[in-house]
Amino acid sequence: NFGSSLMPTFIIKESGAEVNRIVASAEFVADNYEEYELVPVSAEEKNAEGRAWRDSELERTDIMSQTPDWPNRDDWLTYRTTLRDWPSTSDFPDTRPNDPDYVDPETAE
Repeated sequence: NFGSSLMPTFIIKESGAEVNRIVASAEFVADNYEEYELVPVSAEEKNAEGRAWRDSELERTDIMSQTPDWPNRDDWLTYRTTLRDWPSTSDFPDTRPNDPDYVDPETAE
């Protein structure tokens, strides 16, 4: 259930010198550190991470596609097709497809 991209890596600094690197949300870093820098990610790295996530989702949902009476099976099959097609879309790798159980937190009650 990932509607967004991966969390970024930040260099944490003290007096201008690097003291740590963390993976966290930008909001967390801004709230907890005075000096930090976003570590740039290459397009190749983003693409590789996107494909690795996609592959893990396909593996995770294999059982759903192979079980004829799986609840909402047609929705899961559509999701798997979307995953296979995702690398060829303009959304790749920045916006991940949502699985059929995904609930958007902004519209949830």
